[in-house]
Amino acid sequence: MVKQAPPAQTPAIIRVLVADDHEMIRRGVRNVIESMDGWEVCGEAANGLEAVQMAEKCRPEIAVLDIAMPLLNGIDATRQIRKRVRSTEVLILTGIETEDVVRRVFASGARSCLLKTEGSHHIEEALRALASHRSYFTTRAGEILFDRMFQEGKRNHKSSANALTAREREIVQLVTEGLSNKEAAARLGISEKTIETHRATVMRKLKLKSFSDLVRYAIRNHITSL
Repeated sequence: MVKQAPPAQTPAIIRVLVADDHEMIRRGVRNVIESMDGWEVCGEAANGLEAVQMAEKCRPEIAVLDIAMPLLNGIDATRQIRKRVRSTEVLILTGIETEDVVRRVFASGARSCLLKTEGSHHIEEALRALASHRSYFTTRAGEILFDRMFQEGKRNHKSSANALTAREREIVQLVTEGLSNKEAAARLGISEKTIETHRATVMRKLKLKSFSDLVRYAIRNHITSL
């Protein structure tokens, strides 16, 4: 009697969450994903806070996040996603690829960083690498990371963005995007007094004198999408 081979198993579907406040970017990433066999977009988000909530709900294998999103930027959203859904890998899309951006992206727990101007084949290659829990970055990002590691033994460089705690960055983003102390407190589930205390601490830490200085700081350090 000839023993029949077991039926081939259907490959597992790899689910991807896409978050960007620009619909055209989300559509472009979705098109790349939907052209890949065995891949699907399990959800879309238009801001960082929604991305974190959706990641907790659908637990995707991969999240593709814009670095500059309202309510919660991509880097801080990555930190929260990686903390709450450890199995989710993150690819961050950015408009600029400087040493500070690349360093902060990988420090947040993301395994890949791509410029929005990169060809679609880079996005596909990055997604396939992340599906195997491998890092992927372009030549420019690789050069930045190598230079950074090479220089670490010679100098001690610390970005001012890292001087703030995760909670302080959240508050800075919300208030610089126009929310009042009361609105920010309601959004984060803390008291208005706590918001005021954190704001005062941030201004003191960063030696800032005005709200305008705080806004410029938030923009310069990619905390806000303004």
